[in-house]
Amino acid sequence: PSCCAVCLEWWWYEILTILAGYLENPREAVASTSILIQTTSLMYTIPLGLGSSVSTRVGNELGEGSGEGARRAALVALAVSGLAGVGHFGWASALRNVWAKLFTSEPSVLELTASVMPLIGLCELGNCPQTTGCGVLRGSARPSSAVRINLGSFYLVGTPVAVFLAFQTSLGFAGLWFGLLAAQVACATSILCVVFSTDWASETRNAQELNQGS
Repeated sequence: PSCCAVCLEWWWYEILTILAGYLENPREAVASTSILIQTTSLMYTIPLGLGSSVSTRVGNELGEGSGEGARRAALVALAVSGLAGVGHFGWASALRNVWAKLFTSEPSVLELTASVMPLIGLCELGNCPQTTGCGVLRGSARPSSAVRINLGSFYLVGTPVAVFLAFQTSLGFAGLWFGLLAAQVACATSILCVVFSTDWASETRNAQELNQGS
């Protein structure tokens, strides 16, 4: 399930690239998409690291019978991920007119990328807590919850929004990324609701039962 949760999210970016090829300006749209996906990959390293770290820490705390320690680790990681999201939004907005110059000198691609960079930064406000929250779910032996959330958020929310806004409105290329924003909002909201409603005493008992079973 942990592998599936990550794949469901990243496969969606591949679908996004395919959809970009069907817009009115496919060459520029696909070129800009490749730059933006590389950018989100760079941003993703921080919440990915946080997710891996908190997964281990939460698992260790629960294994030791400390539900309070697991809860505290989850809250600290989510707080740091929130700060990371704000930082990503800040630099993506500030550097929107120069970032794409690292990849290309094509004016149309530069303009298209600059128009979406603040939106990419906005997506990170959801992506950072969401990715970190997935780590909390893994650490508490609930990766299947992350799979269901990612499946619903990216494919039942994000995809319809992206297709509608990109091909049925005047937003065009930006509509695809508004679809990503919708998916990230739905995903982050769902995962945070699960994390904050966690009964850590119950999770501690579950961890003890799993330890005894092994």
